Amino acid sequence: MEGKVVLITGSSSGIGRASAKVFVERGANVVAVGRSEAELESLRAEVSGFDGTLTPKLADVVETSQIDRLISEIEDTFGQIDVLVNSAGIIQSGSIETTSLDDWDKMLNVNLRAVFYLSKKVVPFLESTKGNIVNVSSVTGTRAFPGVLAYCVSKAGIDQLTRCMALELASKGVRVNAVNPGVVETNLHKRGGMSVEDYTKFLENAANTHPIGRAGKPEEVADLIYFLASDHAKWITGVTYAIDGGRAETCAR
Repeated sequence: MEGKVVLITGSSSGIGRASAKVFVERGANVVAVGRSEAELESLRAEVSGFDGTLTPKLADVVETSQIDRLISEIEDTFGQIDVLVNSAGIIQSGSIETTSLDDWDKMLNVNLRAVFYLSKKVVPFLESTKGNIVNVSSVTGTRAFPGVLAYCVSKAGIDQLTRCMALELASKGVRVNAVNPGVVETNLHKRGGMSVEDYTKFLENAANTHPIGRAGKPEEVADLIYFLASDHAKWITGVTYAIDGGRAETCAR
């Protein structure tokens, strides 16, 4: 990854933040996108002294004008993009009966529409560098779970978007893959409205719902993202890769 430019959304926390660390540690120039200036600056301090560099960028991935500005700034600074990691995402509880249209639109806009638009914008750069895209999906993209309807649909959309882009861009030398984590210890659910007490119980229950017996760590998913982005995976495209402690293989319980 030395000298390569890696654009990572959702870098303020969780899987995106862990991914930024992995890529910088291994020599990449990471453009870390997020909505929290304090968290991005904290991340930059954490990776100082690593082989690569980290450039924080404040942006809301839903705002197309901000994405346009982001791509223009990267082009001016680096002149290239080698890898895009679409990690930004949100979750909110809700069923077919309780999910409002506004909540539905918000979920799909952040989790799916923004991924589509940003991927579309970087294709010319990736074609030039023979780069690739790694999308962060979820076990909910491949399996149905009650009470998180819009989230499940958004991640199923990510999986199909991944496969379609992979077929369309293969002839250009651009690979597209996705990772599908199970429950991972991040701030995602708490930011989605889950209380600290409920989240603690949620993680404890992961021992029952995941055959390996625990929730995952952001760093474990980040390592898989790095592998898929690297030349070690240069014959892999169109894959939605489970990293879920066996969760997708279990029956509902």
